Amino acid sequence: MNSHDRQPPRSLASSYFLPLLLLVIVGAVLIWRFFPVTPWDGRDPNAKAPPITPRGELADDEKTTIAIFNKASPSVVHITTSNVRASPFSLDLLQIPRGAGTGFIWDDDGHVVTNFHVIQGADAARVTLNDHSDWQGRLVGAYPDRDLAVLVIDAPKARLRPLDIGASHDLQVGQKVFAIGNPFGLDQSLTTGVISALGREIESVTRRAIKDMIQTDAAINPGNSGGPLLDSAGRLIGVNTAIFSPSGAFAGFGFAIPVDSVRRVVPQLIRDGKVSRPRLGVQLAPEHIVRQLGLKGVLILDVEPDSAAAKAGLRPTQRDDAHRIQLGDLIVAVAETPIRTAADLLDALERHNAGDTVSLTILRNGAKLQIAVTLS
Repeated sequence: MNSHDRQPPRSLASSYFLPLLLLVIVGAVLIWRFFPVTPWDGRDPNAKAPPITPRGELADDEKTTIAIFNKASPSVVHITTSNVRASPFSLDLLQIPRGAGTGFIWDDDGHVVTNFHVIQGADAARVTLNDHSDWQGRLVGAYPDRDLAVLVIDAPKARLRPLDIGASHDLQVGQKVFAIGNPFGLDQSLTTGVISALGREIESVTRRAIKDMIQTDAAINPGNSGGPLLDSAGRLIGVNTAIFSPSGAFAGFGFAIPVDSVRRVVPQLIRDGKVSRPRLGVQLAPEHIVRQLGLKGVLILDVEPDSAAAKAGLRPTQRDDAHRIQLGDLIVAVAETPIRTAADLLDALERHNAGDTVSLTILRNGAKLQIAVTLS
């Protein structure tokens, strides 16, 4: 017989598989036939739930939290954004959902404040009020450096409930705070916590530092952006803007733009559609040059003619008759705010308006001087 006609030997396991399978099936049938599971017949037709135990009055802090939410939630809105694209199958335009966030009613003229990154890159925005009515949001103005934007809706004044505005300059670590927003699309969600730290710094979408941020452990998740951070009196003290988490989910602390900054920016956006920075009228030396010289502050390289700095007598860096470099004025403080970098100077000036007179502390030839400058 040819070796190709030989059958391969059967393994021991394969020889016993079929009999074992049959034995298991027969055993299961016998157990089901002779040992059936009988239902328990001890049911009580008069069964009822135990009586409710009275809980008594709510705790005072619970009453406060409930009152804050009931008062503030009608002022909080849900913002959904979309992009407009042409349909590939017709001449119609399609609105493609882009994202969602939170905002709040600023005044009874229909202005809504939110984060710039909530509406960034969107072609359209819908604003849903607490009563579930939808309104088209039109962009009034934005300030990306502070991650703030203002929309306007045509809702009747009777539907608009502006938030009470507080202050942030006197906040203290440990104060209770309350955040209302729409995390993950779940509208009108309340979280509570405390102020964990003050004076924090994060980076805006323009890569510019946003200073004096409020850090809180109140849970802030995607969708909370643009919503209000409230104090225990229900007043707006900040705009929730970011979480610090590699996963994008709440990791123990978030950040809010202090309301004192919001109060400076929003009226300008409503009036002009942009923020007009007060100008000093100087050109500054590169920071690495200042460090190489061993100086601390910002060095004036040039002064614009007829500028606020020129009128105040600030001096630029220049060469003398012997072609030696004569350093210009070194700005080390604006009012009581220390200045170390150009960003520090911009931040300090933005706390003022054009026409304000501010006191600059400068170093000139080793002497410290106070110079009053009226910003242009």
